[in-house]
Amino acid sequence: MTIQPGSRLGQYVVQSAIGAGGLGQVFRAHDTALNRDVALKVLPELFAADPERLARFQREARLLAALNHPHIAAIYSVEQAEGRHFRISTGGADDPTWSRTRPELFSPRRRR
Repeated sequence: MTIQPGSRLGQYVVQSAIGAGGLGQVFRAHDTALNRDVALKVLPELFAADPERLARFQREARLLAALNHPHIAAIYSVEQAEGRHFRISTGGADDPTWSRTRPELFSPRRRR
């Protein structure tokens, strides 16, 4: 399943792509249940089929959820819908974490 603006994952409606990283794509989405904008990071289907990568994705979410820092997005939840694994974090037009984001950090061409 390709995720495009207007796609729905559970209660979240994808608005636009933000970027991609080692463990998936990040989208701006709208939480229809709580009426707020969020960031939605989706684990690629190929990675979700690999128990080791799925565990890493979940471990990363738990680690980030334990942190409280103004430069780190807060994790709301880790979910699965329509056969996709994803996590929900803070995000939105007025979210200060997003206003500090540098788009080049999400570039798939970026090497560490």
